[in-house]
Amino acid sequence: MQTADQSISGILHLNQLLRHESESEPLMRIAMLAPIAWRTPPRAYGPWELVTSMLTEALVKRGVDVTLFATLDSKTSGKLAGVVPAPYSEDASIDAKVWEFRHLAHLFEQADQFDLIHNQADFPAHAFARLIDTPIVTTIHGFSSDRILPMYQEYQDLVHYIAISDADRHPSLRYAATIHHGIPIDDFPFQPERGEDLLFFGRIHPDKGAAEAIEAARLSKLPLHMYGIVQDEHYHDMHVAPTDDGVSMTYHGVIGGPERLHALGNARALLHLINFDEPFGLSVIEAMACGTPVIANNRGSMPELIEHGVTGLLVNNLQEAVQAIERIDELDRVAVRQSVVDRFSIDRMADSYVAIYQRILGTSP
Repeated sequence: MQTADQSISGILHLNQLLRHESESEPLMRIAMLAPIAWRTPPRAYGPWELVTSMLTEALVKRGVDVTLFATLDSKTSGKLAGVVPAPYSEDASIDAKVWEFRHLAHLFEQADQFDLIHNQADFPAHAFARLIDTPIVTTIHGFSSDRILPMYQEYQDLVHYIAISDADRHPSLRYAATIHHGIPIDDFPFQPERGEDLLFFGRIHPDKGAAEAIEAARLSKLPLHMYGIVQDEHYHDMHVAPTDDGVSMTYHGVIGGPERLHALGNARALLHLINFDEPFGLSVIEAMACGTPVIANNRGSMPELIEHGVTGLLVNNLQEAVQAIERIDELDRVAVRQSVVDRFSIDRMADSYVAIYQRILGTSP
């Protein structure tokens, strides 16, 4: 008859064997291809690089052997592989086209060392799809225009496409799944007390509705704080700079770290009055994770992210946006955060991708 000590010893021995097997045989070997516009993770702006970094770190925690192909100044707890000295958006000496091809070649020349390649860097990687046996997953972060479709349509029988929202699925393409982005919830501290001012957080560009946010705040007689990279200088000079008086509207530029979290959490509401069908919108779920409700134009992925009347208000025009600002205090900031916890965690995103990898590779969970 086995004693209690012998049973415990047996369990400990089994755990040691399992740990050894896990250490010697990783769950799978993934090559994660990041864009090279910004560092991975970005210092401030760089949404594709941010998502790539968050997923990479979550996969590594799950025992996946991830090699991140990114700029050489990138940071990861996985393995970093790269040839690009610096991001081309930060270093004018880096020619984007030249170094992107060096970047792609560096990965695909060693494709046979990986079980799967996860491409986060748009369509150029598809050119290698018929030259290798390693399966490719491409997360489509949006379509700059239909002119890029030939590089998606041609390879949809070889490459497994992931949409980041149902709204962004193109009718001419086949998809393996829709997987919403997730964020590390604990990195976004909950702020139970609402701020008094309104917030705009995004690119200074007509698509993002900066001018509409300024006008909605003006009509509501509430101060507006604006953060984001200037992507359209003429638009900034015409619509943002003339209204920046440091009182009713203040443009702060690009921020990161604690300052960014403070801005997201200490607002009355985030104004997201977009003028395009946005594929996702990280700032929307980041603000909601802090408890800040969102007022957004009802288009693109917004109905998938925002529960109307619970985590924010969906509107169709400027008048409705002003009315929504008047109602926004009715929303419970606890419920706003809980929605992100339930629906947009990094764990949920990582588990969904692992399930896709396993399905493609024919492995069991």
